[in-house]
Amino acid sequence: MPGARIERLVTSGTFSLDGGTWDVDNNVWIVGDDDEAIVVDAAHDADAIERALGGRTLRAIVCTHAHNDHIDAAPALADRTGAPILLHPDDLPLWQQAHPDRKPDGELSDGQRLTVADTELTVLHTPGHAPGAVCLHAPELTALFSGDTLFSGGPGATGRSFSDFPTIIASIRERLLALPHDTVVHTGHGDTTTVGAEAPHLQEWIDRGF
Repeated sequence: MPGARIERLVTSGTFSLDGGTWDVDNNVWIVGDDDEAIVVDAAHDADAIERALGGRTLRAIVCTHAHNDHIDAAPALADRTGAPILLHPDDLPLWQQAHPDRKPDGELSDGQRLTVADTELTVLHTPGHAPGAVCLHAPELTALFSGDTLFSGGPGATGRSFSDFPTIIASIRERLLALPHDTVVHTGHGDTTTVGAEAPHLQEWIDRGF
């Protein structure tokens, strides 16, 4: 049995890009046990995330991508806990828009494995919503942390800078639909879903030639 469990915290703030700003609720995922954890997407509220950790050792702050609503609390949380901020390097231009005076502490790469509470998470590079977007696959937990690559109801948005619709469809087709269909998708916003539940919707896009 895996040593880790999954906890969800919802935080609220704003997303800003291309001159617009929108109110958003974000899912912050904490993966770990009673002693240690990682945080997937430190969104909006470092105080709330720190409280949810409850004194556990934070091993890493993993950024699924660098839109400001997913990383705005990352530096403060890192400063308080000493945990490294990890980001795929292709998203550095987006990161620098939010944090021009602070760099991530380490890079994420496709196939990289992170371990917390004797549970392994594999990094899947899934560009499209953002160039450096990643998902984390934890087969022992039957879980995928998808950021904004895949939601309940379809792929993430691609209507703004640094995004591309055919690219996100290719990422989902090649990387995510290959996962077991009972894999629970823990999304960056909104409700969880499963790979199997999303497969029919996504197949419609694939059949259109994307």
